[in-house]
Amino acid sequence: MRRWRAVVYSGPMGVTHRPSTTFSIHTRRGFAARWGLAAVLVLIAAGAWPSDAAAQVTAKARPGATTPPWFKGILPISPESYYNAIECGKQGGDDPPCVFWDTGLCQNDDFTLAAYTGYKQVAYEVWLAVQRGQPAPEPNYQAARRTRVTISATPAEGSTNVLTDLILSRDGNPVSPVDRSRRDGRYTFDYPAWAPTGAVTLEMVGEARTISCVIEPAVLQQFR
Repeated sequence: MRRWRAVVYSGPMGVTHRPSTTFSIHTRRGFAARWGLAAVLVLIAAGAWPSDAAAQVTAKARPGATTPPWFKGILPISPESYYNAIECGKQGGDDPPCVFWDTGLCQNDDFTLAAYTGYKQVAYEVWLAVQRGQPAPEPNYQAARRTRVTISATPAEGSTNVLTDLILSRDGNPVSPVDRSRRDGRYTFDYPAWAPTGAVTLEMVGEARTISCVIEPAVLQQFR
């Protein structure tokens, strides 16, 4: 620790003065505080200071996405889910919840998520034909069987947060995608990653901040 030495000198009228050691220390501390504050402001301006580093949301099931009934979650296409998806596609309308069950998934201000599964592939093909006034087809079963689960993340309207990664975790352990394109914000996973036996966490990692979305088993059960 540096030691300060008081200097005695004679001032006007012959009065002896002693500079204040306390004042000198406080002054230097004030300079240090101001320099520290200035450094923080520079970091914030440069985007290197985590002023709003993370946000968390909880996923909700889309209202009305229960017709026809389905509470087994995202599974590989089976005879049961195949014919359920055909019935789903026959619902018609501009935005049937059972087809577009992923609308509003993990809703936040930075990113918009969309999902594609074997079930959705079948239901969408049937819905598209019905929308055109055509008979409901029987989509290719084997093609649907080969379809895995793809999640895409695109910037929400007005968002400037650029996606750098999407991480899916179960019980705190990341699940590796079988395919991904960071440039397109598209990540593909195998079906077990979405099993409704435990909560799933999706982390949308952006340059400005990360959005973490928790999907509880009761919500996963309603995914298709």
